[in-house]
Amino acid sequence: MGYDTASKTDVESVVPEEYGGMWFFKDALETDELGLTVLELEPGGKGKEHDETHTGQEEVYYVVEGSINVEVDGETMSLEGGDAIRLGSEETRQIHNSGDERATLVLAGAPL
Repeated sequence: MGYDTASKTDVESVVPEEYGGMWFFKDALETDELGLTVLELEPGGKGKEHDETHTGQEEVYYVVEGSINVEVDGETMSLEGGDAIRLGSEETRQIHNSGDERATLVLAGAPL
């Protein structure tokens, strides 16, 4: 088959519901390289600070709705719904929901 489909209901969140949710779709979609994740953060919530040096992948964060700050190597960028940011593998990054509403993002990553 040339395609696969998946829904959030097909994947378990790795983040407790009171903080939002995080659903990894790579396995459900059986992708070889591309990782696709949906992240929802409640107001005041934050993602894990990390880099991707161990995987060698770049990531793109697309804000579907809400407002977030992304701290990249000590510099903070503000993003709103409709904005995106690309991050290289070596940059340390952390997402913060800086708004008053739940933020929803689509995260994509693949090796360089």
